[in-house]
Amino acid sequence: MFKTLVSTDVLAARLADPLWVVVDCRFKLDDVAWGEREWKVAHIPGAAYAHLDRDLSGPVTGTNGRHPLPGVDVAARTFGRFGITSGKQVVAYDQDSGMFASRLWWLLRWLGHDAVAVLDGGFAKWTAEGRPTTAGAEQRARREFSASPRNDMAVGVGEVASQLGTSAFQLVDARAPERYRGETEPIDKTPGHIPGAKNHFFQWNLDAGGLFRTPEELRARMKESIGDTPPERVVCYCGSGVTACHNLLALEHAGMKGARLFAGSWSEWSSDPSRPVERG
Repeated sequence: MFKTLVSTDVLAARLADPLWVVVDCRFKLDDVAWGEREWKVAHIPGAAYAHLDRDLSGPVTGTNGRHPLPGVDVAARTFGRFGITSGKQVVAYDQDSGMFASRLWWLLRWLGHDAVAVLDGGFAKWTAEGRPTTAGAEQRARREFSASPRNDMAVGVGEVASQLGTSAFQLVDARAPERYRGETEPIDKTPGHIPGAKNHFFQWNLDAGGLFRTPEELRARMKESIGDTPPERVVCYCGSGVTACHNLLALEHAGMKGARLFAGSWSEWSSDPSRPVERG
């Protein structure tokens, strides 16, 4: 069972395996139709397509963040539509870094399916190696996905607010340093970060070639960002609960288990002007 990352070599050898399910998560925040268009042009053979807004997020209300978690029953039906069920090894990929694929990785684990891994290097590495692709909108045979939610993996905005300034947990912000510091804010109304949060930019999890660093390197890099905070006290957030999952994947791959997700992230936190904001 692969539970964090899988290589292109391993996936290529298992493409014909009926117990393996591949899901394409390519997406662009500034062109939300791009990923599905690209999937129809070329994708890894057999891959279903998961749209970040439509399939991996719930309805947006204006106060619950830009990518709130989907309802459990809705997510279970979506995963069943992708052909995912008990006993299947899932491989999620996106265009390169894993920033969108890691959201599907986290959601599946949240609903009790541990046999899920992100394709290291994504579609960029797959195509650079000249591996096979298929065109057209493929549909997978629907399966019954049985959800067993692990509610302790997620933290709500109320809990974050009530525990602010205590030692209950350490918030870790996955956004770029300049967004964390509040020097720029290209998406949300208010710049800055949640008071007390430390910054660990998700791109720091990758090496110069765009692949995940080794577990040893990830542990060292995480320690630079969060110090000696035990992972079970770490709560990850970002702009909308997507790249935070990249940090959760990196922590898991590094053997630092037990960190949680604040899915509403900065977009939910900053939607209420009464909540405190820190800059710098």
